[in-house]
Amino acid sequence: MAFLSSMNIIGSGLTAEQLRLDVVSENISNINTTRTEGGGAYRRKMVVFEAQDGRDSFRSIMASRSRASNAGYNTAGGVRVTEIAEDPSDLKLVYDPTHPDANGDGYVEMPNVTLVKEVTDAMAATQAYSAGVTALNSLKSVINQALEIGR
Repeated sequence: MAFLSSMNIIGSGLTAEQLRLDVVSENISNINTTRTEGGGAYRRKMVVFEAQDGRDSFRSIMASRSRASNAGYNTAGGVRVTEIAEDPSDLKLVYDPTHPDANGDGYVEMPNVTLVKEVTDAMAATQAYSAGVTALNSLKSVINQALEIGR
């Protein structure tokens, strides 16, 4: 069933954007974290996506179809998360000699998280998620109309 591969593609996008929103939430939650388990201030995290092409050669599709009736639909394509990378940009230095994590000169390393950037990323992820939901609803409508033909 070809519509199942469409659902898989849409689902992969929804899952990826949900993870992106989770990472943005983590970044915002740690905007003032000066200590981490690894030592030092929190570093902003970014989600890295990779397109899954899902297009096989004609020969491989024909070979898979001859083995099973619905083989080949599991290579639908979509998107997947390859990694959650740390932002390598410099940490912010803030002068606060009273802070417990201040160095000898009175500066504290603060996370490299910018609220404006995180809110922008959250808005973009929300819009992408919303587009995926719209696509899924359109697919459901097409499937319902196809089922009505059989009545």
